[in-house]
Amino acid sequence: MFYETVTDEWGKVTYIPTTYGNLLLAVIIFVLLLTAMFLSGKKSRKLSVRQLCFCAVSIALGTVLSNIKLFHFPYGGSVTLFSMLAVCLPGYWFGLGAGLITGVAYGVLQILIDPYVLFPAQLVVDYLLAFGALGLSGLFSDARYGLIKGYIAGILGRYVFVVLSGYIFFASYAWEGWDLLPYSLVYNGIYIFSEGIITIMILMLPPVSNAMTRVKKATL
Repeated sequence: MFYETVTDEWGKVTYIPTTYGNLLLAVIIFVLLLTAMFLSGKKSRKLSVRQLCFCAVSIALGTVLSNIKLFHFPYGGSVTLFSMLAVCLPGYWFGLGAGLITGVAYGVLQILIDPYVLFPAQLVVDYLLAFGALGLSGLFSDARYGLIKGYIAGILGRYVFVVLSGYIFFASYAWEGWDLLPYSLVYNGIYIFSEGIITIMILMLPPVSNAMTRVKKATL
């Protein structure tokens, strides 16, 4: 009812959401954003609505940037134009709870737009847990250089889950002569840390750093 299986000419099975599945995912996104609003810790309704808008904009920006792929791997994963940074921002702005739930909401949206699902359990690890982990940026929301520290925490969290997914679900794609764990560590590390290094270099530029500080002040 919520997803259908599709088998290609090589016998590979993927799971694609149906219309009802897409509707359910859209509802889940809405509920997650509302939950993020209440977990943001602000008492004022006006501020909470503003926070919800910032979270929604971050998800939309991350989605747009995720489609600008500087390099795309054949079995999932790509170097994008700062999409992980966009998803890390709500955690940096509003704290851990809002960041985690916004990350999960982004993962749900990715299922709607660009699913690559070989197993239902892989969907949970690759989309909900891995993207949700980007919200770990909220651990450093009040720290000095909090955005850079939070971004590093977020991408490391995502890296742990995609490595786990590669080890469990993508064993058949391992390079010849490679054991599963080293293969997953290297394969997923290439695209995640390539984008991460580029992003951190940009964030360290004074004009960008100052702009991010002003944006955070605007969310208060």
